[in-house]
Amino acid sequence: MSGHSKWSTIKRKKGAVDSARAKVFTKLIRELTVAAREGGGDEDANPRLRSAVQNARGANMPQDTVQRAIRRGTGDEPGAVYESSVYEGYGPAGVAIIVETLADNKNRAVSEVRHAFTKHNGNLGEKGAVSWMFEQKGLIEVVGTNVSEEDVMLAVMDAGGDDIQSAEGIYEVVCPLESFEAVKRSLDEAGMTYTQASLAWIPQNLLEVAGEDIEKIIRLLDALDDLDDVQKVFSNFDVKEEELAKLLA
Repeated sequence: MSGHSKWSTIKRKKGAVDSARAKVFTKLIRELTVAAREGGGDEDANPRLRSAVQNARGANMPQDTVQRAIRRGTGDEPGAVYESSVYEGYGPAGVAIIVETLADNKNRAVSEVRHAFTKHNGNLGEKGAVSWMFEQKGLIEVVGTNVSEEDVMLAVMDAGGDDIQSAEGIYEVVCPLESFEAVKRSLDEAGMTYTQASLAWIPQNLLEVAGEDIEKIIRLLDALDDLDDVQKVFSNFDVKEEELAKLLA
């Protein structure tokens, strides 16, 4: 299993992405709106918006929905104004967690995030509490159908990709922030489909957990991920494949 995106891999195994389609759309719409508000509605001139549109297409979001979200961001249609925040904390067994939110009410967002931590044996920390354990990098998920890991490697190596992992039919490409656009462009030129492309907090070292702590951590991450204001959740926990298989059986 890929160490740098353990939580996304577990969600795929659980089928959580398919069962929470409406919530996925809500998160994507907020990202489209904020990207358009901060950088304008032209995809060619706004890399963040270009990534958001690609992610929306990867989730099969209708084009009309995408365009409405962009128009809200540019002010051509009325809509809520979302602000981004990053929260840091610890979960069971001392696992480090980073939570990114986009909310129209920051007080509500932090209250709900804090409640999830407290309810599931975690602690919300101060800014900088755990982010020093992570690096922010680009993370791109390439569809593994009809392509091999070697194909992906050849496509991204010269563009700046520095790690490739295979997980559940997806090739996860990690790259430095400065290479993010070049790697995406290289994949486009190679005709490879990617369903997600965004910035991610990648743990520098993993903390292996076992036994009851695994289930406790997954419950906390699930609770955080399920909040409407939460966009992404990252953690440094690791678990042996056989232990996870028992839990998900």
